[in-house]
Amino acid sequence: MLKSRLKSVPLAALAGLAALLLAPAWALATNGLGHALPGQIGLQEAASPIARELHTFYDLTNIVIIAIAIFVLILMLYVMFRFNEKRNPTPSTVTHHTLLEVAWTVIPILVLVVIAIPSFKLLMNQYTYPKPDLTIKAIGNAWFWEHEYPDHGNFTVTTNMLSDEEVAERVAKGIPSPRLLSVDNEIVVPVNKVVHVLVTSNDVIHNWTIPSFASKTDAVPGRITATWFQAEKEGVFYGQCSELCGLNHAFMPIAIRVVSEGVFNEWAGAMQAKDKKKAKEILDKVALEQAGIKAVAQSGAPEAQ
Repeated sequence: MLKSRLKSVPLAALAGLAALLLAPAWALATNGLGHALPGQIGLQEAASPIARELHTFYDLTNIVIIAIAIFVLILMLYVMFRFNEKRNPTPSTVTHHTLLEVAWTVIPILVLVVIAIPSFKLLMNQYTYPKPDLTIKAIGNAWFWEHEYPDHGNFTVTTNMLSDEEVAERVAKGIPSPRLLSVDNEIVVPVNKVVHVLVTSNDVIHNWTIPSFASKTDAVPGRITATWFQAEKEGVFYGQCSELCGLNHAFMPIAIRVVSEGVFNEWAGAMQAKDKKKAKEILDKVALEQAGIKAVAQSGAPEAQ
């Protein structure tokens, strides 16, 4: 029975599993920046000003929720103990208490004001677009993404999810590549630059989402929506289509590689010259450097720094 089941497992999946199990520790150890980790609780690490502000608001809201839940629990326990039938055989006939009624009206209003002020401020900052240093047009397709760079010759980066076998190959080179998130062609942006993303779709409604940047907007056929971010850290940041769009909805990830301005200009120059091989070599080198790996030779095995 076990033998027959093993035969039914795709060879690519077995190759990917073997590579991940045998991969060096440096290829598997990440700090969670850019994507979620198994067993992680809470939001992904913030990598943009809006994401940091959103995390602060998230923490505030949780504090308020937990405080209210604890207060209500304590109040219920007190009422059950203090006013049970055994301790109060004769029920009270009091029906009104002016101070109490004012309190339970005013206090919830104050709580809502405490939540509303930072909420409105966050919304205003999300939809107040600073002057862009770079504009990218993201186009959703069933089921892959295209990203155009109108500021740099209007070249296009077409993104498809890597198979398990391709993930295994990248891991073997020393490039951390999470399964179901890694892509064949990453979107590249410079660090600390304001990026405007114009989002649309060629077929059905998709959703362009990068949690670490707190960027999320629908890709709607026939119209342009927009979001923006300013990546504060170098590295690779992953997202996924977050709108149910069909058969392969779960398999159209987004990967943004944040690099220095010099590296970005070099990569963009290679893309404008249609030298995709050179552009890929630039990104592979940067990926190794960002993972803390030094390539011994172009054809050799990488070594940890």
